[in-house]
Amino acid sequence: MVKRIGLMTSGGDCPGLNTAIRAVVKSAINNYGYEVIGFRDGYRGLVENRFVKMKLSDVSGILDKGGTILGTTNRYNPFAVTVDKDGEKTVKDMSDRIVDTLKMHDIDCLVVIGGDATINYANRLIEEKGINVVAIPKTIENDIYGTDMSFGFMTAVNTATYAIDKLHSTAESHHRVMILEVMGRFAGWVALEAGIAGGADVILIPEIPYDINKVARAIFERRNKGKSFSIIVMSAGAKPEGGITEPVNNGNGNGNYTMPYEGTSAFLARELEKLTSLECRITVLGYLQRGGEPSPYDRILATRFGASAVNIINKGEFNRMVCVDHEQINSIPIKEIAGKVRKVPVNSELIQIARYMGVSFGD
Repeated sequence: MVKRIGLMTSGGDCPGLNTAIRAVVKSAINNYGYEVIGFRDGYRGLVENRFVKMKLSDVSGILDKGGTILGTTNRYNPFAVTVDKDGEKTVKDMSDRIVDTLKMHDIDCLVVIGGDATINYANRLIEEKGINVVAIPKTIENDIYGTDMSFGFMTAVNTATYAIDKLHSTAESHHRVMILEVMGRFAGWVALEAGIAGGADVILIPEIPYDINKVARAIFERRNKGKSFSIIVMSAGAKPEGGITEPVNNGNGNGNYTMPYEGTSAFLARELEKLTSLECRITVLGYLQRGGEPSPYDRILATRFGASAVNIINKGEFNRMVCVDHEQINSIPIKEIAGKVRKVPVNSELIQIARYMGVSFGD
């Protein structure tokens, strides 16, 4: 019989984390009389045994708050922790510490709220350490495999759409090409949905490598129709056909392009100016997408996920992730989703609709 559960948030923060924490704590205490032990800063808190016994008062008033009251980190792998030993840094597997911590607190199941890396580590804890886990998917990029939606995504889309709306007036006033770079390393959901909602003229996503000449052609076609400006929305992971073959400043200070995460909009702007002789301006939305209060949609989804996670624990259905399947809450074995990415299907309805609206994908 389950008596006590652990709870942690891990990975990058996003709107709705506090809402999910609130749902787990209230459902666990009010419905089943469980005790809830919260661990601070994700897997680091589990390794270092930094915890708090959570009460109903702890989650009062946090429904609409951004961030996470438990803290988080997206640069901590419990299976490869950098430690300082006699002045030398070495990498050590600290996952056994997690087992010890959970045993110390008599925790029957660990609820992890996180994205792909968090879920991958959870799967290793299940398979290698025999820990009972239930996962709740959160991500701005909506790239978690096995669920139609993750909370945090719709708030990010709202933020990006608002930015596009703001850029329209200044782009039109100065007759410029405005490039908005949004999050999306491997999946282009934010760029696609915000681009459609904001009326972007060009949408560039990782799933569809773009031809810079075709992007330029789309801009010229607009000018020939009397449109003196263009709005481009691109994922951080969007890339040209054949990749980027020259050094690009990706923000890491060494001038080398290492992965399609930073610097993509700078590359695009420079190449477009060469081809078109038009002024291009960049807005990198960055961490603005992570901050602020969750949208009503994300509050509802995070609440559904949190309550459902506790319900499946009560049924003894461990080692599963709660998910949305055709608008219904369900669950799926974690082992079936670990290591996979939910990408935008290139023949999806949304892409076809965008093309009908005259949007170019640079292909």
